[in-house]
Amino acid sequence: MRIGVIGTGTIATAVVRGIAGDGHQITVSARSAANARALSEAFDNVTIAENQAVLEASDVVLIGTTGAQADAALGPLTFRPDHIVISLMADLPLDHVARLVAPAEDPVMLIPFPVIATGGSPVLTCPPSPTVQALVGARNLVIPFDDPAQMAPFMAAQATLSPALKLVATAADWLAARSGDPAQAEAFLTALIANSMQGAPLADSLAALDTPGGYNQRLRDHMEPGYQLLREGLDKLET
Repeated sequence: MRIGVIGTGTIATAVVRGIAGDGHQITVSARSAANARALSEAFDNVTIAENQAVLEASDVVLIGTTGAQADAALGPLTFRPDHIVISLMADLPLDHVARLVAPAEDPVMLIPFPVIATGGSPVLTCPPSPTVQALVGARNLVIPFDDPAQMAPFMAAQATLSPALKLVATAADWLAARSGDPAQAEAFLTALIANSMQGAPLADSLAALDTPGGYNQRLRDHMEPGYQLLREGLDKLET
């Protein structure tokens, strides 16, 4: 595909890294200079251009600005009716995107996560799109929605990633202080937890760790108030 990217922030850059090896012709915006330069240096099929030239060189356009920047970035640009527009902006409704990219029609929202750079990421998309599936579906889990409102609880739930990583980092720091080897402590815990999560359904893994009086049960019971805080926090994020 001929792919253009307007705005190469962290997420858009990760998407480009995830698809650059698939043979596409990719043109990225010159405005995010450091990220654009790093991508063009890393991949022979990635070139840099000003925003209007990005559109002229592309059939599929990824919009990677923030919602707050979108009007200023996209307003001066001329889209074609045949452009396929994919918005990476979780904070800008699709109807607003549609007004900015007209006469291109029916933009799609795509919400990836940084791990898309290497594959294995969940990807939220609305509405279902064969273009999105072709771009990222081979190596990632594409979860389609018919209505943006259906995405709201998923957007709230994805925020558990940071607390989960903080929990593991805290345990790694605790272990490193006792073992004297921070790298080994982090490698041990990340391998243990990642493999446990992938090896079986969560309910089965929890049941296997439910030995009465065992280390896992005792620590989990100690932390029970935190799980209620998690539920309350998710409720607040969804509203």
